Amino acid sequence: MKPSIPQGTRDFSPIEVRKRQYIFQTLKNIFECSGFQPLETPAMENLSTLMGKYGDEGDRLIFKILNNGLDNIEKRAKIEAGFLQILSGKNTSDITERALRYDLTIPFARYIAMHQNDIAFPFRRYQMQPVWRADRPQRGRYREFWQCDCDVVGSTSLLNEAELLCIYQNAFHKLQIPDISVKLNSRKILAGLAELADAPNQLTDITVALDKLDKIGWDGVKRELEQRGISEKGILAIEKITQIEGNNDTKLRELSVIMQGIEIGQRGIEEIQQTLHYYETLKQENWQGQIVIDFSLARGLNYYTGIIVEVTTGAVKMGSIGGGGRYDDLTGLFGVKGLSGVGISFGIDRIFDVLDELQLFPQNLTSTTQVLIINFGGENEPYALSVLQYLRAKGIASEFYPDAVKFDKQMKYANKRGIPFVLLLGDDERANQKVSLKNFNTGEQKLMSLNEVVETISANV
Repeated sequence: MKPSIPQGTRDFSPIEVRKRQYIFQTLKNIFECSGFQPLETPAMENLSTLMGKYGDEGDRLIFKILNNGLDNIEKRAKIEAGFLQILSGKNTSDITERALRYDLTIPFARYIAMHQNDIAFPFRRYQMQPVWRADRPQRGRYREFWQCDCDVVGSTSLLNEAELLCIYQNAFHKLQIPDISVKLNSRKILAGLAELADAPNQLTDITVALDKLDKIGWDGVKRELEQRGISEKGILAIEKITQIEGNNDTKLRELSVIMQGIEIGQRGIEEIQQTLHYYETLKQENWQGQIVIDFSLARGLNYYTGIIVEVTTGAVKMGSIGGGGRYDDLTGLFGVKGLSGVGISFGIDRIFDVLDELQLFPQNLTSTTQVLIINFGGENEPYALSVLQYLRAKGIASEFYPDAVKFDKQMKYANKRGIPFVLLLGDDERANQKVSLKNFNTGEQKLMSLNEVVETISANV
């Protein structure tokens, strides 16, 4: 059998895993510094937990897990009828009751509902785990991919939105990704837009169409709005607002004039203004990215109710690499009312692709091993093993080549692995209880004590 993996999934080599760990560790340090706590949830959830939370399109992309016992002959008719239901877009517990998680937000809301009495609110959590979507694989879009979320639940303060914008700023500054735009809008503004378009009950239709703007352009969005029954006057109003230009203050002032008398739209404008005020106070200096108000930003997920964000980079042709927003009653889906939350997500796989394409990963990620001890065999082996034990006890990541093969082969191994130092422990070194340390980067080789080896390697890490 020819070995293969499912379409839309990937293997990660050791160097790729190290690069991914670099991203995770960078983000983890930022989250922890901001007071967020780690959380993990199961890979699978009850199907009832997930269905109906992502809109019709999202529901179709949920990977469902078949129940056990579907080979039961006595239940064959019922099982066959169940499969027909699934093929028609419906679901039945006779066939499936569980599914792989689609994102981290709904499982987080379910966790809050189950553990509300044990949690100190506001609850600040971060979570880094894989999710699965039965999407069509393409560049930057996978069926299995990692998300990295951080959320604040149990507070309605817009200070939380501002803090999350600062986390985006800090993260992309430390990862050195250029030309970052953090797009900002509000579902309240979109609701006001629906009122302005004389379609207050078609907010979902409007947001689903606008969410495709980057993919199909305005002409495509216009056709979809027409198909969804939005009037020509309404479409013109949507086009006018989504194409407002200028800096953030200019955009908000112009929109405020257009939306005079539309209360929900005005609330959305005020919330963005307050969030940006907090952000200006909290933000770090010397960041090359920008916060950009974009009234076409929709974020098609149904649970958003307030400010929404999305992150893109102009340095690489790629979709969004982050996004999120405010959800006022997400836990209400599980019977816990009155808990508002806001969160953002990092698209780890796309961020990896961006860093890789721009060659922005640090060079020292090639290998965790700092020194390779060359194996000369014979009586030198016990001395080499004692040196190995000593270096590891001192916190120096060390390897001893297991076979006493040709010197050239061992050196090529160290070079291919990207190990920066090699130790030569021959007869003379053993007799004098010394070692010869060779620096692969400079080519310099020097006889020294073990303490000097530790100091030299530590100084170059």
